[in-house]
Amino acid sequence: MDLSTRYLGFRLLHPLMAGASPLTTDLDRVRRLEDAGAAAIVMHSLFEEQIIQEELATRASIDEPAESFGEALSYFPSPQEFRLGPEEYLERLRQIKAAVGVPVIASLNGITPGGWLRYARLMAEAGADALELNIYFLATDPAVSGASVEQRTVELVREVKRLVKIPVAVKLSPFYSSLPHLATQLDTVGADGLVLFNRFYQPDIDIEALEVRRSLELSTSSELRLRLRFLAILSGKVRASLAVTGGVHTAADAIRAIMAGAHGVQLVSALLKNGEKHLREVREELAGWLESHEYESLSQMCGSLSLGRSPDPGAFERANYVHILQGWRR
Repeated sequence: MDLSTRYLGFRLLHPLMAGASPLTTDLDRVRRLEDAGAAAIVMHSLFEEQIIQEELATRASIDEPAESFGEALSYFPSPQEFRLGPEEYLERLRQIKAAVGVPVIASLNGITPGGWLRYARLMAEAGADALELNIYFLATDPAVSGASVEQRTVELVREVKRLVKIPVAVKLSPFYSSLPHLATQLDTVGADGLVLFNRFYQPDIDIEALEVRRSLELSTSSELRLRLRFLAILSGKVRASLAVTGGVHTAADAIRAIMAGAHGVQLVSALLKNGEKHLREVREELAGWLESHEYESLSQMCGSLSLGRSPDPGAFERANYVHILQGWRR
């Protein structure tokens, strides 16, 4: 069975790859992911905050009191919260690239223009085959318009594409007012791929301690539905490759994503729960399903149920909302 796909210009043996997570930090686990059949490795993100924090520390005079700019630094996470510093990240990237034979995609997480973007070039020089630009921004200021948020994203991608020659994928959130419009803008400035979607980790409130509590919950298959909808809407409308991340736990989940238009499928929570071997199991089940349903190749299935090719396009649009609400019975 031909499971091959094209993603970011690479011809992959199949669409299943290890998404950014703690698993892609550890060199031994990265090797095990390749052994389990990962078609590509997406490294965890290097954060804008890490780079800025390191630059602040470097510029500080050793004669200054330790807390002389403590208030400024308090806006950033402590260094201990990051797995690798900027230089350590580049060295780990070199090590991973030397250790595996599949494409290695570095990840850079930020939102403001600035000197930290030079790390896109440094990642390329360190051997990254591609870059995933992780756009994680939550507007909290009422004065910031949706249009300005989108424009900031487009300008970041434009600048990164100016700095590097390797492919650039953009990992987006679902919280844009017109995601298809933004996608076409990103297409115009040269984005090679779009990854749907970033997961915004939702804070909780401890009603006894009267404080905001950080919490992280792994995804479930139910989260895939939002991604399916926008994969289907974008499929065939943009030049960029499409990838899904969040909510893929089984071969059936991967099949749904590919039918909606995904060229690449990133697994994260499923691998954290079940270990690296789970990737091989999903790949084998994917191949078995295609064979049993008499497909000749994965490409034959890709986008077959996208908005443009679906026999029921209303299922992705407002019509589905009306039908569901009107048809519900207790």
